Amino acid sequence: MPVETLTYETPQFLQKLIGNDLGSLRLIGESFGVNVTSREGWVRLEGEEKPIASVREVFTQLEKVRRSGGDVSAGMVRLVTESVQREMGDAPADAIMQLKLLGSGKRPPVLAKTRGQIAYVQAMRECEVVFGVGPAGTGKTYLAMAQGLHYLKEKLVQRLVLTRPAVEAGEALGFLPGDLKEKIFPYLRPLYDALYDMLEPEEAERLIERGSIEIAPLAYMRGRTLKNAFIILDEAQNTTTEQMLMFLTRLGEGARCVVTGDPSQIDLRRHVKSGLKEAVELLQDVEGVRFVAFAPKDIVRLPVVQRIIEAYQSGRSRKNETQWPKQDEGPGKDSCPSPDV
Repeated sequence: MPVETLTYETPQFLQKLIGNDLGSLRLIGESFGVNVTSREGWVRLEGEEKPIASVREVFTQLEKVRRSGGDVSAGMVRLVTESVQREMGDAPADAIMQLKLLGSGKRPPVLAKTRGQIAYVQAMRECEVVFGVGPAGTGKTYLAMAQGLHYLKEKLVQRLVLTRPAVEAGEALGFLPGDLKEKIFPYLRPLYDALYDMLEPEEAERLIERGSIEIAPLAYMRGRTLKNAFIILDEAQNTTTEQMLMFLTRLGEGARCVVTGDPSQIDLRRHVKSGLKEAVELLQDVEGVRFVAFAPKDIVRLPVVQRIIEAYQSGRSRKNETQWPKQDEGPGKDSCPSPDV
């Protein structure tokens, strides 16, 4: 049986090539029916000639990303493996690096790591309004932030506006300690976290003080017209229908916006319809608007997060099937609980 060995300069480089996850070797090998073993700075491939050539191509694509300055993740390994497996001829490494964002100083470039993320970044570059809809951990907010900062640095927009609804989760804002800014800050903290992850603290503070970056609750958007700005509405599943319409009509000349949300995590009061759900229903065919739906396989957090979400989706689906009566069961259907989304 044919055997081939791929050798790299250091064990550390090989570890980074497979996303610091030895499970990636097993994934690559099982995908092509090749026995893949590794030690130190080499990888040994044992199998048929054509499958070995495919595995070699996977490592070649990952090496191109790594040597171009990109960080390889377990999700990116899956993306490249699937691309080679399908023989799509789309040079996944080139597609990933062509869409890279930021990357200056000590910060590595931000890269799309899954096929869903690649479609998302492409949509943000091509359309005025983009909806990123899907489960937690798929990079919806993070990539939107990176795209907005990229446009800001390239001077394609004059400012970056970040907003999210301040939905009360069991506590009224008025009864929380502190002034208004201190009460609202916890709702906006995830946006600050993403910002400081991409920029040096001094640079981020300078841009905020100068007004180039604005972070504010959604309620502060009413009555404004945002021109030459890149606007991100995060946690959009917690907007009401009126809030969503208000936000989408704030866009002025030269503006672009990204709306992110997870329909499975709606915190609105019972019987209040989500503005995100209504937008998905009404805007599918509107020119200039694009929807990108993320799947659990697009999750880039720990692999266990993907398995947890898939388990919840499966369990909730079975629960809906048993609790949600058929339409021909008569008047009792109004008393049933609303299905999870």
